Amino acid sequence: MTEAKKTLRQEALARRDALDPAWRAQTALALADCAVRLDPAPGTVVSGFWPMRSEVDVRPLMEALAERGARLCLPAILDKTTIVFREFLRDAALVDMGFGTQGPGEGAAELDPDVMLVPLAAFDGRGHRIGYGAGYYDRAIARLQAKRRAPRLIGIAFDCQEVGHVPEEPHDVALGEILTESGLRRFASAL
Repeated sequence: MTEAKKTLRQEALARRDALDPAWRAQTALALADCAVRLDPAPGTVVSGFWPMRSEVDVRPLMEALAERGARLCLPAILDKTTIVFREFLRDAALVDMGFGTQGPGEGAAELDPDVMLVPLAAFDGRGHRIGYGAGYYDRAIARLQAKRRAPRLIGIAFDCQEVGHVPEEPHDVALGEILTESGLRRFASAL
């Protein structure tokens, strides 16, 4: 199964990498309009992510959510297995988190997200995702669920990252929704 996921990941990322950078930037701006559809209540904690490589740049969407009253946080990598979510404030300095991404430093408050914008390499029509292989998000979601928290999980991707079927393992967490340039889709796991 690991080899199948690895192949699907490589193929989906190659398709994503081949997208025109100007088109990716325009798409990121257009996705900010979806803040209205996500409709977070004021004070809702939303985790985003600092984009790396050819990922969808969710910063315009995060800004639009903040304007609607959301409280933002970003993942902070603590070690090879753990991420936490730290509050992201406009004027706060960010630190290198590795992998070409940034996040709030140790002085930022740790928050439990109500809504998680989840990065991914590939996804299927059932809401199953393939991440980058380290399992950070699966473990973070499991920790939240152990605290009796059930964050709304919204994968963020381009349509070209969809695959026919993602083989799932017991630790994999399915997404309830996915946001691409085609719009917001809900999966059976969210119903």
